[in-house]
Amino acid sequence: MVYQPKRMRFGAFFAPFHSDKVNPTLALERDLDLCQWMDELTFDEAWIGEHHSGAYECIASPEVFIATAAERTKHIRFGTGVNSLSYHHPLILADRIAQLDHQIRGRLIFGVGPGQLIADAYMMGVDPADLRRRMHESLEVLVKLFNGETVSCETDWFTLREARMHILP
Repeated sequence: MVYQPKRMRFGAFFAPFHSDKVNPTLALERDLDLCQWMDELTFDEAWIGEHHSGAYECIASPEVFIATAAERTKHIRFGTGVNSLSYHHPLILADRIAQLDHQIRGRLIFGVGPGQLIADAYMMGVDPADLRRRMHESLEVLVKLFNGETVSCETDWFTLREARMHILP
């Protein structure tokens, strides 16, 4: 038997960090250019973060950024790094993720988390102590929705009544 080494995989996480003195249009364009370079250099993945209060991290919607980046690349896969579940109604987020997955032809990796910046939670009136609980509540529903199930669920921050996705990822 001949040993066949596997190719090492490469990826990068985009917070992305930019000085709040830099024009955000130019900062976003630079990040999109970097995704194109990564694709040409055969990187496997790029992970795009979500933040709302840190002016130095100017991507508020990983999905919007990924949609544009995917149009400019051919092979690289894009991950939401992360979608902050504590801030999004799970049905709306599930629908956006499924649509994006179709638009970029399966190159999407769905990464989730509770939300990292306390300032984000503060601005939205969310108690930081509730972030992980809210993430778990949302994730439980998201998995069911992505599996094509009909979900009824009520929490202190979202309600679903016989909810189902109109397209699956």
